[in-house]
Amino acid sequence: MGLPLTFAIPDLHGRLDLLVAGLAKIGAHAGSRSATVVTLGDYVDRGPDSRRVISYLLTWEWSNLRLVALKGNHEEMMWRTCTELSDPDWWIANGGDRTLASYGRSPNDPPNFLHVPRDHLEWIAQLPVVHQDRYRVYVHAAIDPARPLDQQDPRTLLWKRYRESFDAPHGNYHVVHGHQAMADGPMVMKHRTNLDTMAWKTGRLVIGIFEDSQPGGPRDFLEVLGPPG
Repeated sequence: MGLPLTFAIPDLHGRLDLLVAGLAKIGAHAGSRSATVVTLGDYVDRGPDSRRVISYLLTWEWSNLRLVALKGNHEEMMWRTCTELSDPDWWIANGGDRTLASYGRSPNDPPNFLHVPRDHLEWIAQLPVVHQDRYRVYVHAAIDPARPLDQQDPRTLLWKRYRESFDAPHGNYHVVHGHQAMADGPMVMKHRTNLDTMAWKTGRLVIGIFEDSQPGGPRDFLEVLGPPG
C-alpha cells in the first residue's frame, strides 16, 4: 500500500493549466491510495484563470485525494476589497486586474466587484490559514517559532517573508510554505521548505511530496512545466 502521503502545491496565481497538470501527476503517483493535497494559497491574481482555479478547488472531484486549501495573502486582499470596498487600488496593483478580467471585466471598464460570485467570496472567507499534521506545519507565508499555533498573528501567516538564511522549526515541526518566489527553487532546509517557484511567470510548478509517518522535509518532488506567463 505504501506510506500515507501529503502533496503540497504552492502559489498558483491563476495558472489553472499547471494545477490540472499537477493534479494529474499527483493522481498517477498516488494511484488508488488515499492521500492529502495541501494547496498553500495565492490562487488568484497575476495569471489568466483565477476564477477557474477557485471554481476547480471549490468543486473538488478527486475522491481519493483529501483537499486542504489554505488562504494566501492574495485571497485576503481580494476578499477585503470585494466585501469591504477598501482601497481597491491596493489589490488592483497587485494583480487584481487580472483576476477581475477572469470574471469578465473588460480592460477599459472601471473595477466592478459584483463580477465576483458570492460563493467564491464565501469560500475564501472560510479558508484556514494553517494546517498541521504529525510532523509538519503547512502555511502560506511563515510561522512565528516563538508563538503557539493558536496564538499566531494572521499577518505573519499570510504576509511575512523569512530571511533567506532563517531555518527554525515550529517546535518539532518542519515548516512548509510558499509566498517567497524563487525561480530556481524549491529551497529545502533542515527545518523549512519553500516551494514557491513563481510558477505563474516561469511556467514551472514544483509540488512537494511528504511522507506523513516520517519527519523532516520532502521525500521527493513532482515538477510541472508549462508555458511562461
